[in-house]
Amino acid sequence: MDFSRYEKLRSLVRANFSEQTQRLVDEALEYADAKLAGLVRYDDTPLLEHAVAVASIVISEVGLGRNSTISAILHDVVRLAHKQLPPEEFLALSTDIRKRFGDEVVGITLGLANISELKLKVAKEQADNFRDLIVSYSEDPRVILIKLADRLEVMRSLEMFPREKWRKKSWESMNLYAQIAHKLGLYNIKSELEDIALRYLEPKDYEHIVLKLEESAEERKAFIGRFLVPIEQRLTKLGIKYHIKSRTKSIFSIWTKMHKQHVPFEGVYDIFAIRIIIDCPREAEKQMCWTAYSVVTDFYTPNPKRLRDWIAIPKSNGYESLHTTVSAESRWVEVQIRSERMDAVAERGIAAHWRYKGVNQGAQTSEMWLGHLRELIEDTTHSLAQRFDAKPASGEIFVFTPNGDLRKLPEGATLLDFAFDIHTSLGSTCVGGKVNGRAVPIREQMRNGDIVEITTQKNQTPKADWLSFVVTSKARNKIKSFLREEQAKHTRMGREELERKLKNWKFAITIDEAVAYLAKYFKLRLGTEVYALIATQKLDFGSIKEILARHLSGEAAEERRAAAAEIERQKAALHGTQEKAAPQDALVIDDDISKIQYKLAKCCNPIKGDDVFGFVTINAGITIHRCDCPNAKRMRENYPYRVIDARWRQSAEGAFRVSIRIVAADTTGMANHITEVIIRDLKLNIRTMNFAPAGNGCVAGIVAVEVPGTGVVDTLIHQIMRIKGVQRAYRIN
Repeated sequence: MDFSRYEKLRSLVRANFSEQTQRLVDEALEYADAKLAGLVRYDDTPLLEHAVAVASIVISEVGLGRNSTISAILHDVVRLAHKQLPPEEFLALSTDIRKRFGDEVVGITLGLANISELKLKVAKEQADNFRDLIVSYSEDPRVILIKLADRLEVMRSLEMFPREKWRKKSWESMNLYAQIAHKLGLYNIKSELEDIALRYLEPKDYEHIVLKLEESAEERKAFIGRFLVPIEQRLTKLGIKYHIKSRTKSIFSIWTKMHKQHVPFEGVYDIFAIRIIIDCPREAEKQMCWTAYSVVTDFYTPNPKRLRDWIAIPKSNGYESLHTTVSAESRWVEVQIRSERMDAVAERGIAAHWRYKGVNQGAQTSEMWLGHLRELIEDTTHSLAQRFDAKPASGEIFVFTPNGDLRKLPEGATLLDFAFDIHTSLGSTCVGGKVNGRAVPIREQMRNGDIVEITTQKNQTPKADWLSFVVTSKARNKIKSFLREEQAKHTRMGREELERKLKNWKFAITIDEAVAYLAKYFKLRLGTEVYALIATQKLDFGSIKEILARHLSGEAAEERRAAAAEIERQKAALHGTQEKAAPQDALVIDDDISKIQYKLAKCCNPIKGDDVFGFVTINAGITIHRCDCPNAKRMRENYPYRVIDARWRQSAEGAFRVSIRIVAADTTGMANHITEVIIRDLKLNIRTMNFAPAGNGCVAGIVAVEVPGTGVVDTLIHQIMRIKGVQRAYRIN
């Protein structure tokens, strides 16, 4: 290939890198030239010229190294291949590049390809999210820096693009890329992107400011000359080595100030700044800068509110400087005082900052620089508009609507979360959707960069089980709100229907009494559940009439009394049989355990009232087990000669620990309600209590309580079950 066409880049490479790197760059140029053969830009120049120009910016204006330069040269090769080639062919290309240029180059170029494929929508309110999304594709921070160089080259060449692309690319440059450049301390790139974008977005305003700057150039030059005379004389007298730059405010900054303050060009006073750059050793920087500050303020009055000491506390991107604003000839002048090193960092951003620390002296220092850059990009100490912490690891993902709107969701968000984020009615009627053209259910989790389309049905309504997989608070609140409304509607409808039926039946019972009895009959915790069953036709009025009629006639009560009596009779008969069958030498368990060496087994935790047996151990005396102990069968089969009968003395007293497992709704004060029932109502002691989230809006835990016997356990469980929100309660040992 003809390398002479790209001699500017090659000379930059020779000036900054080793001979080995020079050979790799030439190889990359040859490789890209072969892959991009025949492809041209809008002005019919080879497409490779764009990549070469980007690589030049990467070296000279951003200050990146070998891998970044090679990635810049190859980025169009990978971008087009990623877009056009089948997966297996793209994989072969990536493998080839990895073999020739290394893993880092492949990673960087793939990150650039992903960003290029984003369909960015021109919407001011979306700018923060898009900036986050761009960074989310850049696990290697160098991807961002190279993308900025790429965008800068595009804007410098924007004239060759079709006019319909001017506005979109200018908007992206101003609202997305310029903001990222500012974050990284690349102020020159930021200003240039903004100025070029303004030229295309607001051409009349741009030309007006350019004309005014040209008209006032001579006057500004004369004023600066007068302003500097006493300062230069004093600095020279003090023997300070320095040089002075004057910098005109960027066109975009002037335009912004004019619009924000509603003033004409003449009303913008700080159009230019004076920069005093001192040549001194690093250890003397602070002292020399403050000496220069005192010289300036000896001649001109400073504004104390505009003093900024970025030397004592540098900005996160490495920027250091001393700023003051002084009054001279009835106008304000900004004076920036810094060292040569500080000026290089201000001009070149974070790359220059680390170059001074020896980034080219080894891989370790280079890695430190990249690490710092990564921290800077992921900084979360600023507002959303100033930070770019959108990597999936940060807990955020970014998802597109079919028309290009971008939505930010928490990691793990489902299709249903996305639907509710768009609109409540869309979420309420959602039955599924398409992700990147593929049909998926409402439970499908979204991934970064997905394009999502929602499918709805008119008869679809939110379900209670939706709460088990949605993760956003908006979706959860909307579903709960709908369920509450539905419950209220069912309660109202069910009550009205039941009231009407009771009047027709002429039953001598109020509706509240009827509902209370029905809830007890069907083992429901709340009367509203009865109303819901009626409203949804899950409980027919024929059954209700029969149940209430039997209740009012006393038939039901009589049946219950008979059943209770029969149970007591059976219990007594069983107890009598056990008493008769029990040998005289059966172990009798009471509160006096000092006379005989026995202990209660930990595996089943028997308490007074449980059916038990004794097991003779080798070293630990007798252990008392429940007859339904998980180990009982094994012990009776393997060691029948060591099993002895045992029973509780009726008069025995004591405190036994019993563990109750409780599953309840995760509502405020649930633990207090449970403790009140145990301590205040039943006068029992709680030994331990432990609850944890169990999903589906519930908590589950175990409460260890001291009880005198099994009779109290039944009462305890019954009382706990009566607490609103408790779903299950049962003894576990």
